Amino acid sequence: MRIEWQVAFWLLMLVLASLGLYMFASVLAPFVAALILGYVLDPVADRLEKLGLSRLMATLVILAAFIVVLTIVIFVLAPVLGRQVVGFAESLPVYAAKLQTLATDQAADLLQKYGGEWLQRFGLDGANASESIQKSLGNFVGQGVQWFGNFLKGIWSGGQALVGIVTLTVITPVVTFYLLLDWDKMVAVLYSLVPPRHRAAVLEIAGDIDRALSGFLRGQSLVCLFLGLWYGLGLSLIGLNFGFLIGTSAGLLSFIPYVGSLTALVFSAVVAIVQGWPHMGLFGMAMGVVVTGQFLEGNLLTPKLVGGSVGLHPVWLIFALLAFGSLFGFVGMILAVPAAAAFGVLVRFAAARYKKSPLFHGMDLDTP
Repeated sequence: MRIEWQVAFWLLMLVLASLGLYMFASVLAPFVAALILGYVLDPVADRLEKLGLSRLMATLVILAAFIVVLTIVIFVLAPVLGRQVVGFAESLPVYAAKLQTLATDQAADLLQKYGGEWLQRFGLDGANASESIQKSLGNFVGQGVQWFGNFLKGIWSGGQALVGIVTLTVITPVVTFYLLLDWDKMVAVLYSLVPPRHRAAVLEIAGDIDRALSGFLRGQSLVCLFLGLWYGLGLSLIGLNFGFLIGTSAGLLSFIPYVGSLTALVFSAVVAIVQGWPHMGLFGMAMGVVVTGQFLEGNLLTPKLVGGSVGLHPVWLIFALLAFGSLFGFVGMILAVPAAAAFGVLVRFAAARYKKSPLFHGMDLDTP
């Protein structure tokens, strides 16, 4: 019964924790972000301590550096991105009209040139077919542009989103400071709560989770930073409208497998075609920036900075982001990566134990 009670206890704790996340998701974002920042920055504080600084001074140095970076982002990058977000949302109808015209004209020309004979075999009128294609494309593009424009404006001008950003930028550094200051003490307290007979297994699992999570978070953050700079500066230098917005957005979204690269590819291609038509030079340069960035990411950055041993499969990571985001909103998306890493380690640990068990080897469980 003791094992059954332990299982029931931990299942109850898991249910209560999930219920708490669901109920307080709207206010937990800065605290969860601070917890992850504390985890990422703790090795930096430990290194500063080895250089002779006290824990308090090391934490203050890290906090000061964090505030400097945050100030640069708020006062330098945020206004530029804000103007481009608003400008992009306002320019969407113009881009949509041009894209619709280009798409329908090209589709009609191709249909008349290559599909006329095929249509006649089925007794169809080429003019009516072209008109139907133009109408369908127009409706599709119009609805997509309207939705995306409202989405962008809602992100930037929504009061709740603005309050959330302010809350994150104000509360997160303060909470991070206190967590970072007492990080080692908190870890020691948690370790003391583990039953002595299970400490070896818990340490093994915690070490595997730490290696997987730290390798992914720190490595992928550097990859996202490089790609954001590469795409943003590259697309801006070739003269692509809203290139900095597209590039930095793609860099940030590179944290999610394939999403960042698709964002850079699709949006830069659409804007370059509409902006440069009928000349394709701008399109070629934009694709050169994107393809080069993907080559550097796949062959240099990810193998060197992230590696292949973190144990986070792209499909599993995408599922975790979608599932946790659906259940717990923005807080869930923040927690998705740590949860995915922990679950993956636990599954591998359970599989290893299972392969060593009598059940796997077909032995009688009652055999002494």
